[in-house]
Amino acid sequence: MTMDFSNPVNTQTWTNGRHTVRCVKVIQETADVRTFCFMSEQPVMFFFKPGQFVTLELEIDGESIMRSYTISSSPSIPYSFSITVKRLPAGKVSNWLHDQLGIGDVLAVHGPVGNFNVIDHPAEKLLMLSGGVGITPLMSMTRWFFDTNAAVDLHFVHSTRTPHDIIYHRELAHMFSRLPDFTLHIVCENDDKKGEPWAGFRGFLTAPMLELMAPDFIDREIFCCGPEPYMNAVRNLLRDRGFDMAHYHEEHFDATPAAVREDVIELAEQAEVAAGEVDEAELRQVEFTSTQKSVRIQPTETVHAAAAKIGLHIPKACGMGICGTCRVGLKSGEVEMDHNGGITEEDIADGYILSCCSRPKTDVVVDF
Repeated sequence: MTMDFSNPVNTQTWTNGRHTVRCVKVIQETADVRTFCFMSEQPVMFFFKPGQFVTLELEIDGESIMRSYTISSSPSIPYSFSITVKRLPAGKVSNWLHDQLGIGDVLAVHGPVGNFNVIDHPAEKLLMLSGGVGITPLMSMTRWFFDTNAAVDLHFVHSTRTPHDIIYHRELAHMFSRLPDFTLHIVCENDDKKGEPWAGFRGFLTAPMLELMAPDFIDREIFCCGPEPYMNAVRNLLRDRGFDMAHYHEEHFDATPAAVREDVIELAEQAEVAAGEVDEAELRQVEFTSTQKSVRIQPTETVHAAAAKIGLHIPKACGMGICGTCRVGLKSGEVEMDHNGGITEEDIADGYILSCCSRPKTDVVVDF
């Protein structure tokens, strides 16, 4: 796709919301990992904070599906953005992306959002710890530092299965070869399938290994992303060494843990039991501007639940205030919003809320 960049005055800037983009490039990173690059039909400056994510709006086998992916590219290359996706054996979305999404295909994305980023947590000395495809947000951060000649002291430690599974290996080696304050360490669990030996760190990341790589890790700002078992191990390692966890930041998009699902079910059951005991004076009215319909709900119920009760479908992906898909405008009234990074402070100041995690404190009017 060729674009006219001759009139930058008319170039739009990316803002949190729903946007239509076209896939313009597909890169095979490893045997089971691909990078998908996107641009807008008209020039858009894709500014975001390195480490943030987007939510793809897809239709697979007639089903509408939302899925969040970290942006792996850097905002220093502003006219496009990329996501990097690992094919999972039972992953309906990842398999569809690998098998069906190609150059020229159009889809909708929501975002960018996320508190896991290097802009909101600046530091001169950093340690990045990644496992597998969890490298993607850290790669965005590293590319940003490299492209902007940032004055940071960075140790990057990546753990993977085999040498053939190292995502962005050549690019990482290139970046870290050109900056004296950038140090790269890779830990491979096994040799590759062809039997070629790995000369670097072997096995799983351990405390003695980390102390060899970054002896002063205790003084660094740490960013971590990877599978839940990997991050659990990292957290335990750091706590055992007396690390101040206020300087530890992590991101992941695993499925909702069973314990969380059980808690949600239990709360729902408790709400049903208590429904008949609620004082009418405690109910809150939620009105929607598109239909001027309204419904009265309990203070423990969400704006999203209110919409569903009168047949309105507000798009939603995570249901936990992470992805930002369910953002709506709050025209009047007050809500209590327990989000997990899916909305920016700027959006909140502009009157937006995430309907999945917002509970009315007063009667409210919602712009939807």
